[in-house]
Amino acid sequence: MPGPTTDKSPFGVMLTAMVTPFLSDGSVDLDGTRRLAAYLVDDLRHDGLVINGTTGESATKTDEEDLAVLGAVIEEVGDRATVIAGVGTNDTRHSVLAAKAAANAGAHGIMAVTPYYNRPPQEGLVRHFHAIADATDLPMLTYDIPKRTGTGIELETMIRIGEHPRIVANKDAKGDLDFAQWGMASTGLAWYSGDDILNLPLLALGAAGMISVVGHLVGDRLKDMAEALWAGRSQEAADINASLLPVYTGCFRTQGVILTKAALQMQGLPAGPVRLPLVDATDAQRDLLRAELALGGVRGFTA
Repeated sequence: MPGPTTDKSPFGVMLTAMVTPFLSDGSVDLDGTRRLAAYLVDDLRHDGLVINGTTGESATKTDEEDLAVLGAVIEEVGDRATVIAGVGTNDTRHSVLAAKAAANAGAHGIMAVTPYYNRPPQEGLVRHFHAIADATDLPMLTYDIPKRTGTGIELETMIRIGEHPRIVANKDAKGDLDFAQWGMASTGLAWYSGDDILNLPLLALGAAGMISVVGHLVGDRLKDMAEALWAGRSQEAADINASLLPVYTGCFRTQGVILTKAALQMQGLPAGPVRLPLVDATDAQRDLLRAELALGGVRGFTA
């Protein structure tokens, strides 16, 4: 697998769940996809990218679009960064087919979110994730985000899920540091922060890295923060984190992809509009975001 990976951090340390750039007519911008992927890896020092996740607007893209976007990213940066394909849906059979398609396209790993809307019991979660892991030879992350899916993965369930040899990591967006500590201690899974405001606390508790949204803007500084913490420079890590608080807050005043795309547009980077039922940032939202990103020292923004 390309990129600086270790047993502790099997997909690398700094990853971003990448937006899907669209053209003005709402179609997928594959050239913009390639340019954005290269920027994140080469300029912002990403170890990897997660494609077709929540921030990639997977809920409003077709399977064919997902594969086209995944293929473009693999072609552009797959020789120097880990490319993980989001394949999770609320239909196990659909997710299995998506996992197989991602493997055939050359993805280095797959990620599956907890099934949404149908709110399965815990036994259903175990069978769902194991079925997806059985579908390919790729390493896999689970993605636990109950505020979106309506169902959280319980600790005993996570332990059972993690017994599958190809399920090697969990993306934690649960916002529960109690659960995170027990999960890291009990499962043997690599733990990735999926909630930017908790990046530093989770890293300090033993997380392997971050799958970020604000990494689109400050991935290099997040990587510096992790490296400082692990080198014993805890005050430096805390200072970096404090400097990023306006960025964390600013990018999530409304749905994350809306404001991330607005920020990328202001930087002149590929992004385009969002797809309904999301709506693009208003002028007032953009003005507030611009001020917060300037306060957070994001390149291209001045107070």
